[in-house]
Amino acid sequence: MRTLLNIIWIIFAGFWLFLGYVLAGVLLCIPIITIPWAVASFRTANYVIWPFGRTIVPKPTAGVGSFLGNVVWVILAGWWLALGHILSGIALCLTIIGIPMAIADFKMVPISLMPLGKEIVSTRDGAFAG
Repeated sequence: MRTLLNIIWIIFAGFWLFLGYVLAGVLLCIPIITIPWAVASFRTANYVIWPFGRTIVPKPTAGVGSFLGNVVWVILAGWWLALGHILSGIALCLTIIGIPMAIADFKMVPISLMPLGKEIVSTRDGAFAG
């Protein structure tokens, strides 16, 4: 079921959101100082292209640096990526088959705003106990 949801997700929203994260990552690689945010963007793009079967959990080692980095992220790219998730989620809600994808889309808004200090983990085989 996860594979089917992921394939439908890629067709209707995932590919375009993935491109948004990749574009943000490429643009953030231009000034050398923003490469850590580019890495976070590429990591999140990997999650956005295939979200079902994975979840986001806070890193236990995240601290004030992650918070400050997320403030910079929101200014540079986070707000428009979150807007993309909200708009595509609303569009997916227009069909019955799109509602599960819309829910996943809305669940991605927090990581699109604050990707630093988060980990993407598999939910298969009890890997995620939360």
